[in-house]
Amino acid sequence: MSAAHHTDTADTGRTADDPRLPDSDDTIVVFTDLNCSFAHVAVHRLHETRRRLGLEGRVWFDFRAFPLELFNREVNARPGVDSEISVLGAVEPDAGWRLWQGPDWTYPVTTLPALEAVHAAKAQSWHASEQLDRALRRAFWAEGRCISLRHVILDVAGGTGAVDVDRLAGALDTGSARAAVMAQYEASRDDRVTCSPHIFLRDGSHSANPGITARWIGGGFGTGYPYIEEDRPQIYEDLLTRAAKHSASAGTVGSPAAPVG
Repeated sequence: MSAAHHTDTADTGRTADDPRLPDSDDTIVVFTDLNCSFAHVAVHRLHETRRRLGLEGRVWFDFRAFPLELFNREVNARPGVDSEISVLGAVEPDAGWRLWQGPDWTYPVTTLPALEAVHAAKAQSWHASEQLDRALRRAFWAEGRCISLRHVILDVAGGTGAVDVDRLAGALDTGSARAAVMAQYEASRDDRVTCSPHIFLRDGSHSANPGITARWIGGGFGTGYPYIEEDRPQIYEDLLTRAAKHSASAGTVGSPAAPVG
């Protein structure tokens, strides 16, 4: 989690060439880190709401990097992450949660390689990137796997059935997605993106930590614990419905091919 950045906002002031916005009307941009518990809730709700509304194949998720370790100059500390699990797990138990069971030295020290993998998979399809992102989250949060490691990332990718693992390995080994991940980080700085997760639609409207208002009790991240003051999961239906309407009005047809830059 990135400290104290959990608010809900909306704005319709679209700016030309805004690097935070989707490239097409049928796409929702989600700035996020993989080891952020609030993002784990958000991504689960996005997938489940899209499925329930029958919008799979019509609205796509463009996951972009909000690397907390670069903003905070340290990885999300385990005490802080552990303090969030019981609270966020109660908010969305079906997302998959488990306290870390391995030794401390096996805990992920970075998510950057995994974030690169999610972006690199877009060269295969939106579906491949979406499935890899979700599988990496479950690998960390529900299975206690160290998603910092190349072989774990590739093993998780293989388990999706949606990713060409050899092609992904080539992208990781050449660092072909690294510049894009760093560009996403730069686009997020100076509070242009305020937290993980922060969602943007093509029309410029956006929502930071959608529907959830939280504060910390007993100290900040790593010392205290989060308290959920408000939770409005219905906001995800609104976001997805608006994206689908934008797509329909623009005549956009959902495509399995994702632009990669």
